[in-house]
Amino acid sequence: MSSNQVRGVPSESAEEHTVVQYLVHNPDFFENHPQLLGRMRLQHPRNGATVSLIERQVEVLREKIQAQDQKLAEFVHVARANNILAEKIHRFTRRLLRSAASGSEISEIEASLREDFDAFHAVLVLVSATASSGEEPQRFLRRVAAEDAAFRSFDTLFTAGKPRCGQIRDSQREFLFGMEGPDIGSVALIPLGSREQPVGLLALGSVDRDRFHPGMSTEFLWRMGELIADALARA
Repeated sequence: MSSNQVRGVPSESAEEHTVVQYLVHNPDFFENHPQLLGRMRLQHPRNGATVSLIERQVEVLREKIQAQDQKLAEFVHVARANNILAEKIHRFTRRLLRSAASGSEISEIEASLREDFDAFHAVLVLVSATASSGEEPQRFLRRVAAEDAAFRSFDTLFTAGKPRCGQIRDSQREFLFGMEGPDIGSVALIPLGSREQPVGLLALGSVDRDRFHPGMSTEFLWRMGELIADALARA
């Protein structure tokens, strides 16, 4: 093995590695040898033209700035979206507080979901000791017994104790949305109450398959569920 080879690595690679390490540990090298800067030529990443080292450095900096600007724009977009959601939750809370005096919690929840959150496919399922299997379900409200088989199919939701977004079984979609079930592309499920004492669940549906997806944040949905559960507990 020649002295220019290191553990089977070709000599060219070993020499490049040595040069890279030297420049990393001696960042002032080109300051001490400015004559080399004018002689160095690099290929432009987009058009393939030959450019100087300084021109290439400017291009690299420009690319970094563009990437940082894009990240900043994304952060601003997320911040604005969160601010809008926070304002909607605030209005939702105020409506629930005002409804306490009139006992209109259910109607206010439905109205707020439709008017403030554009949730036109929303269903509130409540556990009721007086629920009858032959009771005609309303468009927004379902009252079911705790042992109802359709309701028990959501046991894992209460076991997890947090909202879940994405796809659900056909039988669950039919139970929640009835005739509109086939048109629902994605669903957000929000448990109300605890596993030991379930109050019910809120289901938000969308015809868009990507509207509610497993990777989305459920923080605001969780807060909404707590507000609804508290409001119903006072009713």
